[in-house]
Amino acid sequence: MSKSERPFILVSNDDGIFSPGIKALAEVAAEFGDVYIVAPDKEQSAVGHSITIQVPLRASKFTVADKFEGEAVNGTPADCVKLAHGQLLDRKPDLVVSGINHGSNAGINIMYSGTVSAATEGTILGYPSIAVSCTDFNEDANLRGCQEAARRVIRFVLKNGLPRGITLNVNAPAGEFTSIKWTRQADSRYVEEYESRKDPFDRAYYWLTGKFELLDEGKDSDIHALNDGKATVTPIQYDLTAYHLLENVDERSLNEED
Repeated sequence: MSKSERPFILVSNDDGIFSPGIKALAEVAAEFGDVYIVAPDKEQSAVGHSITIQVPLRASKFTVADKFEGEAVNGTPADCVKLAHGQLLDRKPDLVVSGINHGSNAGINIMYSGTVSAATEGTILGYPSIAVSCTDFNEDANLRGCQEAARRVIRFVLKNGLPRGITLNVNAPAGEFTSIKWTRQADSRYVEEYESRKDPFDRAYYWLTGKFELLDEGKDSDIHALNDGKATVTPIQYDLTAYHLLENVDERSLNEED
């Protein structure tokens, strides 16, 4: 990795180092600084913020799209950012960007997303960090709108920085978007079902199905804005404390005896 006066930008994802989305994001990041990619060697969708502790991690050098240096890691997205920070980089990044994910990471998807977790890990390590996702799951989806949303948010963060502990979660529709909007995370969930099947040896196994359920009618939510053709930027944090409850509970209630 050569050093320069340009910002140094670490790029990761959860779809794997050879996904179209990571190439598209690296191209945008390269407009602003020197890019290095550290990403999983295979798809790691929906792994959340899991990290590898039972097997050794290995990193193999790759060139992505014939122009971006990088390394593929046999681990999770969070592993990739941790390993980049602790071992693989000889220069600390000025920015961590993760994506472009194929599939929305709005609403409750934030909790499950490996894409978001790579960015959140960057935030935990002290770097301004951004996650970028496209609402279209198709690998050949038009990512130009997501690239433009990423471009605007990267420019904003490099100019203004981010408060400690805050990650920006960006989502955009395939193709063009009408505008970009600051939003909050929509209240939503998955109503999960498991389809029971039998293998050739008559042993039961289960396949996750179910459907997404939006519990939020607020027009300021990420999902509402995406449904309206907008791109969204949602500031999120890894501090999960419910402060509104702490402000209203009486500690004496925990110390009363029956």
